[in-house]
Amino acid sequence: MKVTLVIPLYNEEKILRETEKAVREYMDATFPGEYEVVFVDDGSTDSSKQILEEICSGPVRYLSYSPNRGKGCAVRQGMLSAAGDLVLFTDCDLAYGLDVVAELVATFDGHPEFDAVVGSRVKHPEGYAGYSFSRKIVSKTYLSLLRVWGGLSLSDSQTGLKGFRNASAQKIFSLCTVDRFAFDYEAIKIGQILGLRFGELPVKIVNHRPSTIRFFRDTRRMLKDISKTKKRLKRLKKDLKNKAKSE
Repeated sequence: MKVTLVIPLYNEEKILRETEKAVREYMDATFPGEYEVVFVDDGSTDSSKQILEEICSGPVRYLSYSPNRGKGCAVRQGMLSAAGDLVLFTDCDLAYGLDVVAELVATFDGHPEFDAVVGSRVKHPEGYAGYSFSRKIVSKTYLSLLRVWGGLSLSDSQTGLKGFRNASAQKIFSLCTVDRFAFDYEAIKIGQILGLRFGELPVKIVNHRPSTIRFFRDTRRMLKDISKTKKRLKRLKKDLKNKAKSE
């Protein structure tokens, strides 16, 4: 079974070489000859693209575009280009470590009924360990909004660690359009509209970076994104229902 690991990034010149080395060594040891890594440069303005040109080879490749559009776009491009039977994505800073990659794959192996597996900090007893107060408040506020207003049924949609069977990834991400805050929520809700089955994997952050979150600014953006996404999902659900009837 081939595994694709997608890593979206924006202006990560300081850590990119270290990340590529760690990921390549881990994937070589864990999935020898049965993996690919796809770095997706989301319109970086530093030297990230030049570094990727230097370090990517063999099963490690990269995509790049300009201008910057947002993490959602980068994840979408990577997922749609993946060749693996399982397609996972994680952040360039490897916030959840690399052992979770094998844990995600093992979860799929143990649960053939799952079409996708989502990392959940809520399910882990130390899921928010090391978070700053403001970051924890913003995260939990957003999740509450998604559950109450957005109809989210999973415990956590916002971890930067998710996995999909390839066929499910193609179905979901070919319909996704959100580039920024609400892209995870959109992908999960589209999957559920399509009748796909989601599992959850308890995770915690092991590599913390300084937070750039601004509570009031980001909360406004979250509300705007959720509102727009809800409207589009409603239209999508109706369109898919009408398409099914016509077929």
